[in-house]
Amino acid sequence: MASPPERPRTDYGSAGVDADAVEAGLAGLVRHIRTTWPDGGSGLGAIKGRSGYFASVVDFGGMGVAICTDGIGTKALIAQMTGRYGTVGIDCVAMNVNDLVCVGARPVTLVDYIAVERAEPAMLEALGAGLAEGARLAGVSISGGEIAEMRDVIKGAVSGKGFDLAGTAVGLVDLDAVNVGAAVRPGDSIVGIASSGVHSNGLTLARRVFFETAGLTVDDRLDDLGETVGEALLRPTHIYVREALDLLASEVPVHALAHITGDGFLNLTRIEARVGMRLDALLAPPPVFTVLQRLGGIEDAEMHRVFNMGVGFCVVVPPEHEAGATAILGAHGKVCQRVGTVVDDAEQRVWIEQAGLVGRPGQGFAREGATP
Repeated sequence: MASPPERPRTDYGSAGVDADAVEAGLAGLVRHIRTTWPDGGSGLGAIKGRSGYFASVVDFGGMGVAICTDGIGTKALIAQMTGRYGTVGIDCVAMNVNDLVCVGARPVTLVDYIAVERAEPAMLEALGAGLAEGARLAGVSISGGEIAEMRDVIKGAVSGKGFDLAGTAVGLVDLDAVNVGAAVRPGDSIVGIASSGVHSNGLTLARRVFFETAGLTVDDRLDDLGETVGEALLRPTHIYVREALDLLASEVPVHALAHITGDGFLNLTRIEARVGMRLDALLAPPPVFTVLQRLGGIEDAEMHRVFNMGVGFCVVVPPEHEAGATAILGAHGKVCQRVGTVVDDAEQRVWIEQAGLVGRPGQGFAREGATP
């Protein structure tokens, strides 16, 4: 099928996601959650490292237990539209274990939660197959879960097929080895590992562009995609656990690890060190991003705020260990390379030189010289 013509511009807000409202709501929610933490920051249940990082680490009698929770978001709708449910379980595992390893933890196990409009054995079996494959790729067990049938709550893109899939993962890390990026220094190298595509973030905007703005279906094959729209959007999230653990077990000093999800490269600003990141050698983005941008008329700043843009995971290492880190990470079959350098910047800005953008935590990206 030939590529459709360009369409009017769109963004995450017009697609129905109010990022500012989410941030404001999160602040109020967290204010209450903090009241449950043990006083003094010590003892059983104390939070170690820094809360709000990719995963939390709890002191469990002298052992660090890392825990996080996440789901597949509106990728569930793509599964319904295609009638293919066998891979989104991989995404559920990936979104959790990729976060866990960022604090230096070895993921151990996961429990899942599946809410369905109607319990259909074939669909549930397919979801289970994906979860099992994700667990195999991550080297974890799935120790349990919950299924809830809620016809009055769960509605989907296809009548009777609505579902939501989320998980909670647990890992182990020595309390003195918790990594929240405190060791990052100006001059460090940032090594990026390629993503498989959209992963599990930004699909609300992607669906708006492909199915509403461009009027396509999941079965339409685009010349510049090289596959159908459904295949491109359903491609499973890469799991980065094995290469990250190999790197952590090596002689390479790992100053930080970052899972690049929603907010794109601004995830790098989660680290504890108050430094900036100058990205000057990014990997070429997969075709799905260039097609999305063209069809939706999406600004570069919005693309980099919403999507991973071809880099799904980053590690920060001293420059003299860049080659060693790249060799270890690349041995797992994914494309990786140095994508940038840490710079001295107390504002924790992120420069994307190839796009002429600068970003600030909580403010998104803008053309360099403008205020995000």
